Amino acid sequence: MAEASPPRRTVTVIDPRTGAKDFDLAVDGTAEVTAVADRLRANQPAWAAMSIEARCEVLGRWAALIGGKYRQPIIDADSRDTGGGQISRIAPDMMLGVLRGLMAGAPAMLAAAAREGTARSNPAVSYRSVIKPYPLVGVIAPWNAPTMLSMLHAIPPLFAGCAVLVKPSEVTPRHAEPIRASIAEVPELAAIMDYVMGDGVTGQGLVQVADYISFTGSVPNGRRVAEACARRLIPNDMELGGKDPLVVLASADLDDAVSAALRGAVTSTGQVCFSIERIYVDRAVHDEFVARLVQRARQIEINHPDPDIGQIGPFISRRQAEIVDSHIDDAIAGGARIVEGGKSFDLDGGLYMRPTILTGVTNAMRIMREETFGPVMPVMAFKDAGEAVALANDTEFGLSAAVMGGSEEEALAVAARIDAGNVSVQDAFLTFHAAQAESDSFGASGTPRRSGLARYFRRQALLVNSAKPVCLTTELLQAAE
Repeated sequence: MAEASPPRRTVTVIDPRTGAKDFDLAVDGTAEVTAVADRLRANQPAWAAMSIEARCEVLGRWAALIGGKYRQPIIDADSRDTGGGQISRIAPDMMLGVLRGLMAGAPAMLAAAAREGTARSNPAVSYRSVIKPYPLVGVIAPWNAPTMLSMLHAIPPLFAGCAVLVKPSEVTPRHAEPIRASIAEVPELAAIMDYVMGDGVTGQGLVQVADYISFTGSVPNGRRVAEACARRLIPNDMELGGKDPLVVLASADLDDAVSAALRGAVTSTGQVCFSIERIYVDRAVHDEFVARLVQRARQIEINHPDPDIGQIGPFISRRQAEIVDSHIDDAIAGGARIVEGGKSFDLDGGLYMRPTILTGVTNAMRIMREETFGPVMPVMAFKDAGEAVALANDTEFGLSAAVMGGSEEEALAVAARIDAGNVSVQDAFLTFHAAQAESDSFGASGTPRRSGLARYFRRQALLVNSAKPVCLTTELLQAAE
């Protein structure tokens, strides 16, 4: 009689609104990850052999399910993961935007990737390229904005002809259930796309079986994943942390600047990699800007007890609240002052924080150097645009930034000098709309990426000689004569 398999290890999933245990999540170990990867890899050649138009038709059927039957279940599951918020409510629409955009653009992208012609060094040699998708792309997703940040990286390789295996964070696994159910209704898609569930052990297993890894998360974890990929010599892309600055010039419309700052810092409780985390304001308008920011921040409502009312929800994890509180403590110890809001507080087991504004900060403080990931707005004055650029660039990060000026031209001149992958001009938080811009991260915020779908395939050159092959001995004889 065969021995029973040992029970799988589990991790506890916490409800962010109550702080209570929600359920135990079974962890997929190496054997489970390998089995799923082998199945997807076996099915991938048929998917890659389909024309891009045929793949678009399949993904169009999936899009219809996302926009119809599964739209509300995805919103509900993402809301349970995160405690509710604006990003959860637009998660299916974001998926649809990526799907529909690539359904329209992918055929031209793939056609443009092909090359053919005649070799410059020998007119008898012609070449043509064949696109070879990476068989299996592994997506390791973070706990903040879980649907959005997993699907932004899982959908594009499908169009390139890859199979995709997604590992969501063990902190926010619920959103995978309705997406997985929608995938199951499209047989061709179910053959080449799936999920594995678990913690870091599951992610390590995925790195060992994938041909390409797309990782979103913290800088320390990104380094670990990149090192593991380097040992296997497999390509990867990394979208890591941010410490995004907002520069407000003296000529800026201060009401608009306050709107941009507040939305950029508070959306999703500040738990977005491109949230505004540092605000630099021209000394001439610093005090007026702070006064208006405080006034507007006081109008923000906590979405408790009703998650559908209010603009700011709970921290997704208790650990994150502790990090934000520690940054505030460090700033106060260094001489900063809280002018609005304060540290996290408990409401029925969930940890919340009001929009929090600090003045008297310096770039030496943790709150100006480390990723805070909370609804905190430290404001610092600068004397001129040169100093503003220097302060904005005084960071290891370079994900996003924002500039508000009296005119688009004035703001653009400053924006071009900031070392960040995406710089919003006359607004903040525009990175949502940056996919077509094909930007790269700077510094520790990630790795440069090949543009468009090209990162998900290799080009093979087929070289054809229309003349007879040259005989080496004949060449030597001719040279001797």
